[in-house]
Amino acid sequence: MDESTLSTNYIERTVTYVKQELINAEGGHDWWHIHRVWQLARHIGAKEQVDMLVVELGALLHDIADSKFHNGDESIGPQKAGNFLQSIGTPEPVTRHVVNIIQHISFKGGNHRQEFFSPELAVVQDADRLDALGAIGIARTFNYGGFKNRPLYDPTIQPNLQMTKEQYKHSLGPTINHFYEKLLLLKDRMNTTTGKIMAEERHQFMEQFLRQFYAEWDGKA
Repeated sequence: MDESTLSTNYIERTVTYVKQELINAEGGHDWWHIHRVWQLARHIGAKEQVDMLVVELGALLHDIADSKFHNGDESIGPQKAGNFLQSIGTPEPVTRHVVNIIQHISFKGGNHRQEFFSPELAVVQDADRLDALGAIGIARTFNYGGFKNRPLYDPTIQPNLQMTKEQYKHSLGPTINHFYEKLLLLKDRMNTTTGKIMAEERHQFMEQFLRQFYAEWDGKA
């Protein structure tokens, strides 16, 4: 079996695995989130000098066990991904790289510094961040807020831009605060040229949404 066929086989088996694992996942972190990130990663990666097998597997497995749904445990996702990739015979360097991507892809609060970086992580991270922006990002944010029974907005609770990693992980603030604590910060944290261009338009859409939201909240629109 040649290298291209092997890569296709790894990807197809991973798609099947992820679909099954996330069959009952919260709507903002389900298979369709993975599918969008996967397609974005392929689009961005095509314009970068990267190992596309690592990029695609990283995108497909990046949320296989999101710590938000596992009591904050950040070790489960990388471990599950690593075990699965080993089980299908993925080369060890590819497996190790994908596990590193999963360990370091997430936004962990405004004060957290990333400890690992690679061009492949840059692509997958941009793809994941793009799905947190724009119309999809808004929909996912309110879906998760409803899932956690958070208030839409409370003018008496201000966004906290100085949270530690642990404070960010356990924040129970209103959903609107999440725009300021994460979403509106992502545009300036994109890695690739393609990601930056795409993020700009989605960022502007969110700013427009917030203006309309506040106008309606105050009965002015």
